[in-house]
Amino acid sequence: MKKLFLLFFAALLAFSCHSQAQVQWKTIEQASQVDTKSNKKLFFVDFSTSWCGWCKKMDRDTFSDPVVAAILNKYYIPVHFDAEGSASFTWNGTKYNNPKGSGAKASTHPFTRAILGQKIGYPSFALFSKDRGLIQILQGYQGAYDFSMVLWYFCSGDNNRYTFAEYGAIFQEEIKPDMMKKLGLAK
Repeated sequence: MKKLFLLFFAALLAFSCHSQAQVQWKTIEQASQVDTKSNKKLFFVDFSTSWCGWCKKMDRDTFSDPVVAAILNKYYIPVHFDAEGSASFTWNGTKYNNPKGSGAKASTHPFTRAILGQKIGYPSFALFSKDRGLIQILQGYQGAYDFSMVLWYFCSGDNNRYTFAEYGAIFQEEIKPDMMKKLGLAK
């Protein structure tokens, strides 16, 4: 009976940890409707495609990480955007739609081109200010530890205090313990 209870408790704990590690993704249409005057969060847009293997690896390994998920859910409006999709929306006063996105031959969405410019590759990520101004573009697969450091660098405002090289040197010892407390993940 004791073993059964321990097994049940371990399964419940695993389920609890897994359910907390879910990014609460929004659509680009939902994010574009957020009132920027009352918004307190940064915007995070994940540019991915259905055929991108590294995008799937990000979903499986990085976005399921409890720290990454907590940062994105608490400090960002996370958007999972199909970079070749057919979504129609207005972002920062500009209307975007991709009439070829749902056809037989997919094409890059105009929003993807506008944000990533000539450096289109997947996965790519764009961080936007609370009023949708572009802050930073990140490209390529990102491991959970490094990605959490980058996300925290911008949402905490540490990008105004440190260069990223300085930040990387002090992150583990000086920044991460406070970050984990603020996320409610400190042990």
